[in-house]
Amino acid sequence: MLPAALLVLPDLFPGSGHALPYAARLAEALQAGLLLLHVRQDELLTPEEHPGLHTRRRERQSLAALQTLASKQAVPTETVSIEEFLPEAVGEIVREHQPLALVLSCPNAGAVPAEVVTGTALDLLRHISCPLLVLPPGGAAAFVPHRLTLAVDGHDFTLPNYPHIVPQLLTRPGATLDIVYVTDQKDPGAEAGHRALHAVRRSGLAAVPEGTWAHIVYNPDTAQGILQGAAERQADLLVVVARHHSLWGSLFHRSITGQLIDARAIPLLLLPALD
Repeated sequence: MLPAALLVLPDLFPGSGHALPYAARLAEALQAGLLLLHVRQDELLTPEEHPGLHTRRRERQSLAALQTLASKQAVPTETVSIEEFLPEAVGEIVREHQPLALVLSCPNAGAVPAEVVTGTALDLLRHISCPLLVLPPGGAAAFVPHRLTLAVDGHDFTLPNYPHIVPQLLTRPGATLDIVYVTDQKDPGAEAGHRALHAVRRSGLAAVPEGTWAHIVYNPDTAQGILQGAAERQADLLVVVARHHSLWGSLFHRSITGQLIDARAIPLLLLPALD
């Protein structure tokens, strides 16, 4: 088993094969490995309405192709398989291997309905105990992010005991962390920013030097405010603490996390938090 690795879903959606190049570059920079997740699908698992869609022969070909892909990576790479794609099954793999993050890429526009992509990501977040890195359509520039923006709500948060990728990213030369706090008050006062900074410090996620100021964004729409703050700080990675209760949307209200995934605007690192 690899000591530290990124778990990659290279072909979860049609037209989403951009996760691996980004993950490979990131793993190389972090001196980590890669785990490529393969979903075994044969005629026993094929829905009745699609008979013959997957055969044992095609399954062997798919696995062989993935193993060939693994052998070509510049970092140690292994493959791991599950019988069918279910968030619970992925969660088991995460618990067993404890990856630094689970990486998936949004497909190009029109390839898969947006609600399917967002729903899948939210389902994964409910079942995994590691960060989820969601890449925008077309992938992202294959360089390691160095301008991180962390969006917080000003309340304390506790992260599970999983390997933390953010501190590792921040140890790289030139890496910076900006903290963004979005409010619907035009003059929230300095205390709002102080609360946001204290919450990050108490979480242990990252060291926040004295003299740091939170970047306050006024926007009645929290998700849009977070994206606005990331753009103003010229972020190349947006980090968001995803509280369990905030992952559930409804017919009339999408969670903030879901809206950020829907936006597909920037590489998005979601940190599942304990409530």
